[in-house]
Amino acid sequence: MPPAVIDVRKADNPRDVVHIAVQALAEGQLVVFPTETVYGLAASALAPGATERLHAVKGGDKPRPYTLAIKSSDEAADYVPNMSALAERLARRCWPGPITLVLDATDGDSLVARLPEESQQAVAPDGTVGLRVPAHPLIHDVLQLLAGPLLLTSANRAGHPEGLSAEQIVADLGDGAALVLDDGRCRYGQASTVVQVAGDAYKVLRQGVVSEQALERLASRLIVFVCTGNTCRSPMAEWLFRQKLAKKLGCLPEAVEDRGVMVGSAGIAAMMGGRASPEAVEVMQRRELDLGQHRSQPLTPQVVRQADMLLTMTRSHRDAILTEWPDAAPRTRTLCHDEADVSDPIGGTLEAYERCAQQIEKEIDRIVGELEC
Repeated sequence: MPPAVIDVRKADNPRDVVHIAVQALAEGQLVVFPTETVYGLAASALAPGATERLHAVKGGDKPRPYTLAIKSSDEAADYVPNMSALAERLARRCWPGPITLVLDATDGDSLVARLPEESQQAVAPDGTVGLRVPAHPLIHDVLQLLAGPLLLTSANRAGHPEGLSAEQIVADLGDGAALVLDDGRCRYGQASTVVQVAGDAYKVLRQGVVSEQALERLASRLIVFVCTGNTCRSPMAEWLFRQKLAKKLGCLPEAVEDRGVMVGSAGIAAMMGGRASPEAVEVMQRRELDLGQHRSQPLTPQVVRQADMLLTMTRSHRDAILTEWPDAAPRTRTLCHDEADVSDPIGGTLEAYERCAQQIEKEIDRIVGELEC
């Protein structure tokens, strides 16, 4: 029997499409989903017989390991309990999105070990598992309702071109899938980038949507200093940190990024594009730093999500971040190790700015000294 094809763009109620897909997967059927890369052929990792159906449809002498599609980056730790800092960083920054992370799955507490044996062999035959959080709302909604993850592979038979449209997929797979969800051409029309991460090193196993240059930036550490308006304390901290880290690394401040560390600053209540205060510019000039090029920016959800370390000038700044983004708690702390506040020099004399800069510099010296590079 040919598959049922639903044009999701014309569906009266998208939630009905989601429930139809969930029911088919729970019954062990195969469903073709649109993703941001190419169309994917999916099966429930928990449904009896689904893995064998997937093998039969894909064909080929020996199926490649399937990707395990999960709900979110937060769920990744359930499948890879001891994710490295680099793996966590890439998951946090790249998902949902067109990157598949290949990680160690040998930990006894991994949920991979609790999958049915046939699913374990399908996704982790060599002790590693490829995880992905696709960035298409339809498959995201299905994962929220489905018990367990999805086995995901490209919607084509082995050796055939990857599926980019529903028409192509139906012609290629025949009656192999029970349901095809048609959402037109895929956004990228190219497979995900597959990246293996082991400790603090990564290797691209398959070129895809995300270039190696972009991946290098995504893998870099990001340290963000936070104050209120981002015109004095946090930019002074940012530029002092970059200067002192460059000295430790033996490079110029502008080359720190090339060494895998990005440094920035933001303000809880900052406006976009404000200049540093004249007093802050002057006290930084004494340290051979040009703060004249600084432009303020507000602290955004994207900055919070991408930062590896958020260093706040005061406890109230830290508390404001954690009230808005409680998941950032492990990455957020005050600049001062004793949780003392960095004094606010706004409206004060040049001497007040100098005292503030000295307080910041003392803490920066300590942090850079402790930083592993």
